[in-house]
This record gives sequence, C-alpha cells and structure tokens, in this order.
Amino acid sequence: MGLVAFVSWRMTRGTTSSSDGYFLAGRGLGGIFIAGSLLLTNLSAEQLIGLNGSAYGYNMSSMAWEVTAAISTIVMALIFLPRYLAGAFTTLPEFLRDRYDVQVQQMSAILFLLGYGLVTIPSVLYSGSIAVMKIFDVPELFGIGEFPALVAMVLVIGLTGAIYAVFGGLKAVAISDTINGIGLLVVGTLVLVLGIYAMGGGAFLDGLTRIASDHPEKLNAIGAADDPTPFGTLFTGMIIANLFYWCTNQYVIQRTLAAKSLAEGQKGVLLSGFFKVLVPFIMMIPGIIAFHLYGPGLATIDLAYPQLVRDLLPVWLMGLFLAVLLGAVFSSFNSLINSAATLFCLDIVPAMRGGKPLSENAVVKVAKWASAGVALFSFAVAPLLYFAPDGLWQIIRIFTGFYNIPIVTIVLAGLFTRRVPAIGAKLVIVFHVIAYGLIRFVFSDAIDLHFIHLYGVLFVIEMGILLVASRLRPRTAEPVRHTAKVDLTPWRGAVPTAVLLVSLVIATYLLFSPIGLASGDIGMTFWLAIGILAAINAAVWLRHGTATHPAN
Repeated sequence: MGLVAFVSWRMTRGTTSSSDGYFLAGRGLGGIFIAGSLLLTNLSAEQLIGLNGSAYGYNMSSMAWEVTAAISTIVMALIFLPRYLAGAFTTLPEFLRDRYDVQVQQMSAILFLLGYGLVTIPSVLYSGSIAVMKIFDVPELFGIGEFPALVAMVLVIGLTGAIYAVFGGLKAVAISDTINGIGLLVVGTLVLVLGIYAMGGGAFLDGLTRIASDHPEKLNAIGAADDPTPFGTLFTGMIIANLFYWCTNQYVIQRTLAAKSLAEGQKGVLLSGFFKVLVPFIMMIPGIIAFHLYGPGLATIDLAYPQLVRDLLPVWLMGLFLAVLLGAVFSSFNSLINSAATLFCLDIVPAMRGGKPLSENAVVKVAKWASAGVALFSFAVAPLLYFAPDGLWQIIRIFTGFYNIPIVTIVLAGLFTRRVPAIGAKLVIVFHVIAYGLIRFVFSDAIDLHFIHLYGVLFVIEMGILLVASRLRPRTAEPVRHTAKVDLTPWRGAVPTAVLLVSLVIATYLLFSPIGLASGDIGMTFWLAIGILAAINAAVWLRHGTATHPAN
C-alpha cells in the first residue's frame, strides 16, 4: 500500500493546479491507465464477495452483470466516446447543458450527487469494511465489538482513499487503480488456482474434472425465472442498465474523458471489456469451489469467499490480499469522491453564482473542500447501514433505478436526435422519479415485475415521451459547437477488437450453458459454435489487415 501511494505521488506531482489537471488528469491518460482505473472502479469488495456468494448459493446467472457489460464498453468506445471528446466535456451534465439547457444540467447533477452521497459512496465503504472484518476477523483480532470494528474500518478505508481523491485528483486515482488492479488479477487468479488444487486433492487436472462433473448445474449461466438474474433480463433492462453505467455514469466515464487521444481512450475502454469477460472465472468459480468444499452449510452465502481465502492462502500472502482488497475498495470510493467534487464545482457552483464559473485556482480549492466534505458525510452514513441492513440493502439494490434510466434516455436522445426539446428531458426526469418510486415502494405487491424488466419498460415509455415532445415542441436552436482538446483520430484496430470481444462474450455464455459445462459433458454443438466464432474473427482480422495494408 505504501508502494502504491509513493508511485502515485511521484507521478502526479505538479499536475493538480488546474481544473483539467485535477478533474481530468490533464487530459493525458493512456489506454493502460484508463483500463486499469475502469477495472478497479467497477470491481470492489461488493462484487468480490457478492458474485462468489451468488455462485455458491445459486449458479452462474449473475455473471450477466459483468460479462454483458463488455458489449456496453464497445458502444462506449465506438459511439459515445468520440462525441464526448469532440465536445471537450468534463462532466456528463455539461453535455446535457449544451444539448438541452442549464436546468437539465442542474437536475442531472443533483440526481448524481444524491445517488452518490446518500447510497453509493456509503455502501462502498460499508461493504468494504464488512469484507475486511469477515476475512480477517477484526473484532476478535483486536478484542473489540463488531460495531466499533466497523467504524474503525470505515475510517481507515475512507481516510486512506480520500487522500488520493482530495490531494491527487483523477491522475492519482487512475495510477493507484492500475497498480491495485494488477494485484487484484494476480491474487484473484491465485485463489482460483489454489481452489482447483484443493478440489483435486493436490492434482490440478483432477480438480478441473471434479468442477465440471460434480453438480454441473452450478455452472449454468442461463438463469431461470427464479434465479438471481433471469436470462430474459439480458435483452430488456440489463441492456439499459449497462449502457447507463458504462456510457453515462459520471464516476465511470470520467477517466475516459481524460484520455490523451480518442485512440488511447478506445484502447482503454475495450481492454476493460476483456477484463469483464474474465470476471466469472476469478469472481464466481471460487464460489462454486466453496460449494464443493463446504457444501451448502455456510451460515450465509456471503461467507463463501472469505472462508475460501482463509483456508487457501498461506499466512504470508494474507497481507498482499488485504492490500489488494483495500485497493479495490479505495478505487470505487476515491473515484466517487472525485466525481462528486467535479459535479459540484462544474455543474452546481456556477448555478449558485448566477452562471459565473470559478477561476482556475478557486475551482481546485473548492474541489478539495468538496471532496473532504463528501468523504466526511459518507463516514457518518456508512456505519448506519449496520443497524438496518435488510431495509437499507434493498434500497441500495434498487436506488440507482431512480436516476440511471432517465439519464441514459435523455443522453441517447441528445446524441441521436436534434428535435427533442429541453422540456421533454425535464418531463422524463420528473416522470421517472415519481413512477419508479410508486412502482417500487407503493404498488410493489400489485406489480409483480422483476426490477430489471421494469428498467426496460420505463425506458420505452420515457423514449416515447421524448418523441411526443419532439413532435409537439420541436427544438429549433442550433447545437453548441466545441473545439476538441485531443486528437480525434480513431484507433484502427477498434472494430476488429470489438468483434473479438463480442465473440468472447458469446463463447463465455456457450461455455456456461446446457450445451457447455452445465450439461456435464461438452458436445459437438458447443465446438461447432466456437468454430463459427473463430472463423468470423479470422475473416474480420484478415479483411482488416488487407484494408490496412492494401499492398499485401
């Protein structure tokens, strides 16, 4: 942890004096740092514990949240990112201001800040603290009660993570994320390999054979209606939820807006998509290994991964695991803090000042104070989750539904239409907050609809509202033009890389399906499908190579 802090400090000295330097790392991030930061911003203790727990208790269906996200990274790289970088935006609400008006900018910024401050940031701190407590048995280690241990963990994790966000800005966040991301991949792979050895009684191949042959139904990712993630949701609300997260969520896309060029941004975003395809192997197969080793007798499914780590890792590696686990929590936390400060300084403060933006020096000072204020607020809220976990966790699970669907709806309309007016965007935001709240909290018994399907239904309704508004009161103003601050030449390998990524998503679902491992015996149908995917990729890459080098 000290090494990560030292490297981050050395590489960020003198880069945070301007707003671009503090919020966008001076628009100088390369593909590797973008991919590393995206990976660790997205993956935290909640996924490490939760996904393995879901695999232990159910099956592989919850991999949908991770694997299908790779498709959204393609959409971000090829469609959204070129438009964002062409507009030289720092925040998504800035784009909405130019496309609609200032009120839409403020409404979207407030939605983001409420979501981050009241739920997302505290839940990241809480889940990270609980994970450390479970794996390392902190109360017994220090002889204190569970709640004091939780408060101590919240403060340690929060203060350390806040240092990166408050003093180092986005560049320190991205650098620390990348180093910790490498550690997460190494340690996650190590737990997987040691688990397979344990399954086989010390023989790796025997362990693989047992995973594939004993309880093959656990390896099924084609979720039924009563599974955590029904397969049908992949084609309704899951698409919209992933588009929001990877293409319009400020704390995720901010590092892509900091790319030194469009080509580097596309490389980073697409590389993060390949990491998402790896997630089922590193963050779900260990849960299935835990089922084989311990049976269904653990007190809760969330104990599967902590128990496995305690039993498999030697003592001398536990410190490295702790550093990596905390690094994953730091990443999500400090990214959220930095993005909350960005939204406050660039989208809220100018409105409070009658439209006058802050000076370069003032904006960085205000950002540091805002970061510190958000961090302190989260320290106070996070431990409260301990006293009513069931109710609050349910709210956490569905709360992003209050703002993800209207944001992605008005962004899509803003990108691909010119006639949708600002009043349409405002109506969508107000309608969604009211309708979603009523359906989830007032009429939940009467409307028996999976919340992911609900995302899809509301998206269609809200897109209809925008189309009606464009007919009744079409927008006539000319779009605001900006000068890009980075090179917008696209990466030549983006399209064939995207085809390869889609193929890997399909192949992963084929592997964890009734024609793959879930049947207990991989048959010819699986290999035929894989052969077709391989042939398609070979043709695409061959054509790409010929187009790039016509002389050949």
